[in-house]
Formats: sequence, C-alpha cells, structure tokens
Amino acid sequence: MALHRIAALLLEPMAAFEYAVAAEVFGLDRTDDGVPPFEFITAGPVVGEPVGLNSGGAIVPTHAWSDAIDADLVVVPASAIREDYPADLLDVIRTAHARGATILTICSGAFTLAATGLLDGKRATTHWRYLDLFRQRFPQVDVSMDVLYVDNGSIITGAGTSAGIDACLHLVRRELGAGVANVIARRMVVPPQRDGGQRQYVQAPVPECTADSLQPILLHVLENLHEPHSVSSLARHAVMSERTFARRFVAETGTTPHRWLLQQRVLRARVLLERSDASIEQIAGDVGFSSAALLRAHFQTVVGTSPQRYRRAFSTT
Repeated sequence: MALHRIAALLLEPMAAFEYAVAAEVFGLDRTDDGVPPFEFITAGPVVGEPVGLNSGGAIVPTHAWSDAIDADLVVVPASAIREDYPADLLDVIRTAHARGATILTICSGAFTLAATGLLDGKRATTHWRYLDLFRQRFPQVDVSMDVLYVDNGSIITGAGTSAGIDACLHLVRRELGAGVANVIARRMVVPPQRDGGQRQYVQAPVPECTADSLQPILLHVLENLHEPHSVSSLARHAVMSERTFARRFVAETGTTPHRWLLQQRVLRARVLLERSDASIEQIAGDVGFSSAALLRAHFQTVVGTSPQRYRRAFSTT
C-alpha cells in the first residue's frame, strides 16, 4: 500500500493522547532524517468547527470526514463509547476501506470500526477494560485483550493508550521498513518495536524480587546479540534463579525472554538487510542465529516474508 495521505477522524469527545499519537507519528516533518513525507489531515464533522476533547479544550478539524475517503491510511482514535455512531462517519470508513485504505484504530476507536461491520469475523483488540462491553456489543468479532495490536492486513486495531504507538510504528515498519520506524521511534524516545503479541499490561514485580530493573541486562543483550543467550545465562548475569528471572522478565517486558530475544534478533536483521550489503549468512551470525536457514525461518514467521524479498523492498544500499 501507499502511505502518503493519512487522515485522523475526530468524534466528540476525543481522547487527546490517542489523537496525538497519530499526529506525532505521521504529522511531523522528519524528512531531514530520511523519513518519507506524510500528508496528515484532521477530519471532523464540520470543517473549522471545534471538536471537544475529553480532557478539556478542543481540536479544530481542517477537513471534513468525507475528505478521508481518498486517504491511504484512516486513523480512528479513541472517543467516548456510544450506543450509535454517525451514519455518515461509518459510511466514510467503509468507503475508504473499499477503495483500498488501511484502517487503524486506537483504544476505543475499535468500537467505531466494529459498528461499520468491517471487523465481523476478524480478530481485533481494544482497551482491556472494555472487554465485556465489546463482546456484548459485537459478538461476531474475535476480540483479544492479551495483545498490543492485531494486524489483519488492511485493518489494524491497537489496544489502549501507548499501544497505539506500537500499532502505528508497526504499520510504518511494515510498509516503509525498520529503518524508518526506528528513526521515528528514536525521535519519540520509545522502543522501536514491541511485539504485538505482548500483553496489554505487565504484572507487578513479584514480591520476592528485590533486584533493580532488568534494563542493564537488556541493553547488554542488545549490544551482544551475536553471542548465545539463554534464560540460565541471563539469570546468572542478573544474580537470580532461572524461575525468578523468567517471572521478573515477563513482569517488566510483558513477554518471555525467548520471545523477546527472537524479536530483537529479527529486528536487527531487518536493519542490516536495509542498510548493508552483507550476505544472509553473515547477517545471521551477526544477530545470533546459528545458520542462515534459521534466520530465514524466524524472519518468515515474524515478518511474513523472506529476508531476500525484504531486502529487495527496503534496501537503501
């Protein structure tokens, strides 16, 4: 898909943060850093008529809802959950999707999208606190609360608040490559990739664990991805038992050590495929896979394509 014209749909009362996520990722000019230019528009019921925020204040839309029909990406941020949604808004979303636009929701924006019928029979997510209400309202949707976002191709649903950042960066990474996503993430001072399969919220640290944050260990691993790592070796480094370390890791990151390490190795491989001419075999060794075949297998599972195809699509060398 093209990813040039992005429209954020406003519905009063809007959630300020969720709207700001889309504006921050797509609304700032980062061409000096090598990010392709985006055209970001704010669409409301009436051009120039303020749309109130749930935290006070308002946003003045520069475009009407209907102007989002020809967008490449339509973002539906969170707004107050209501019994009925404006018919013309739902028609705009359906028409944009039928014309080839990707629809991305953040938090309770999934309710608006579900009201169009486009989520029927699909897997989706929204904020965990709305689980019962969503299932009651839309039983035909397979809703999951234990993920940060769900990618259905032309439809992406993100969970609450900061998970919207993950969903937006995932889409950028999918369409424009890991390098561009990393630039935006670095400017936003957020992790470049949290796997969509991670939990929406992490558990509180277990009471018996009195060690400091695991961040130094995570940084050590990232700086030495080429070396072998295991739960036992990392636990020794953290001066913890394997059981305690594994529980603490899930509590702090929302995923298991094995899954986190696999994601980081694939992410690093993506960057090397984009920015270097190194062979697949060399990249496999550089990121800690024992063979090119193993890299290909995990890359296909995580990214959905082969390293060779990914390089042809996103290489900058």
